[in-house]
Amino acid sequence: MNKNRYFSGFSTENDKTIFNLEKNYGAHHYARINLVVRHAKGCWLTDEKGNKYLDCLAAYSAANPGHHHPTITNAIMDALIGNYASVLSNVVFTDPLGIFLSKIAKFAPQMAPRFGPCGNKALPKNGGVESVETAIKVMRYFGFKHKGIKDGNQEIIVFNENFHGRTISAVSFSSSKKYKQGFGPLTPGFVSVEFGNLEQVKKAINKNTCGILVEPMQGEGGMNVPPEGFLKGLRTLSDAHDLLLVCDEIQVGMGRTGEKFCFEHENIVPDGVILGKALSGGLVPLSVFITNTKIMDMVFSKGSEGSTFGGYPLACVAGTAALKVFEEEKLAEQAARKGKILREKIEKIAEKSVHVKEVRGKGLFIGIEVKNGNAMDFCRKLLKLGVIVNDSHGHTIRISPPLVINEEEMDFMVKQLEAVLVD
Repeated sequence: MNKNRYFSGFSTENDKTIFNLEKNYGAHHYARINLVVRHAKGCWLTDEKGNKYLDCLAAYSAANPGHHHPTITNAIMDALIGNYASVLSNVVFTDPLGIFLSKIAKFAPQMAPRFGPCGNKALPKNGGVESVETAIKVMRYFGFKHKGIKDGNQEIIVFNENFHGRTISAVSFSSSKKYKQGFGPLTPGFVSVEFGNLEQVKKAINKNTCGILVEPMQGEGGMNVPPEGFLKGLRTLSDAHDLLLVCDEIQVGMGRTGEKFCFEHENIVPDGVILGKALSGGLVPLSVFITNTKIMDMVFSKGSEGSTFGGYPLACVAGTAALKVFEEEKLAEQAARKGKILREKIEKIAEKSVHVKEVRGKGLFIGIEVKNGNAMDFCRKLLKLGVIVNDSHGHTIRISPPLVINEEEMDFMVKQLEAVLVD
């Protein structure tokens, strides 16, 4: 073993071996940077030589409470040691699922209030895109059953530059050619319009429209913030035309933008919300679709939906612990307070930089758009300075650290950003 290695992590294989193992045995579907992370704790990632890197991505908001948060980690360990973590057949009940469902249903405000104060119900899955698929099913069935649209004619309005995952249905309505080219036939039934443009939404609504699927802020699309009043406008249109408005908050929910849910910035309540990523503290896959009880019961009956690992005990234990951390540590409030401080410091850098076009975002979800569309060049420079970020849509540096980042860590990030953005 290399005596210079401080962290072996899962194995004692050196970095070069790991690079070759992925190259030889894995699909080449990610453009990775040459860093093997051996240890993750809080806001920091460590390589085999003990070099530390400030994680300013948080796995695209999956690690909102920080890596290996002790409350969530201990809950998972207790479940494994106590023998109540294993996946079980869905023909039986488990207390982790029942308790998690009750907490997540109450975590959200009353969805679809026009259908009455019936409470919420949640349907759990694994990765976020699975819950996107659930939401699509709900909107389509709503159109069929409630609105009387002929099955197969239902249409859902989506938005250009969206990102809702990579299943065939999700890539079918993506604006990105690379996400869908060669994967046809693609799934029909989606109409895409300009993000933030209410007039285009109005024109797209017809007798077959059953729902609107929107990210309250776009992450992958370029860290795009819609104009003020956009979500309120979608709510008004949905009510007027009896459509289901569903917010995909997989990245921007769970406190990321300084509110529990991003849609709260405009004081609206959707008919359904999709959560994932940070829902389990980033330790096991877990996602949910939440809607009004009346709608959920309208759509799903015994045998119409299922998932072997969706809502399995270990995931539910992690989810329950993550919700506890969210509330007790006031993660949304932390994001609001720290995001304001961080953005002000980044805007001061932008004033001195010839490279920065615009700084935008909410809470700890900040984008720095560069003028030449070469954001990844700056990301690589930041990596050498101990900061991990990534580009969004090629032109924007994405800043989304764990919500528990402290002042000293933010100062370190700002110092390195200034080093690469100010010549």
